[in-house]
Amino acid sequence: MGIGIWELVLLLLIVVVVFGTKKLKNIGNDLGGAIRSFRSAMAEPDEDKPADKSRAVDGESPTDKKDQA
Repeated sequence: MGIGIWELVLLLLIVVVVFGTKKLKNIGNDLGGAIRSFRSAMAEPDEDKPADKSRAVDGESPTDKKDQA
C-alpha cells in the first residue's frame, strides 16, 4: 500500500519538468553549502563559554590564586 518505485520515478520526472535541471542543481548546491556551514559552526568551540577555568577574573592572574593558598 506504500509508495512504489514507479511512483517515485514519476514524481521525480514531474519535479524535473517543473523546476528544470539547472534550478535543481542550484538548490542542491545551496543546500550543501548550508549543511557544510552548519557543520563547521558546530565544530568550532563556543566563544561565549570560557575554555579554561583558570582564567583571570576581575584582573587577577591565575598565579595570584595559587600564591594565596
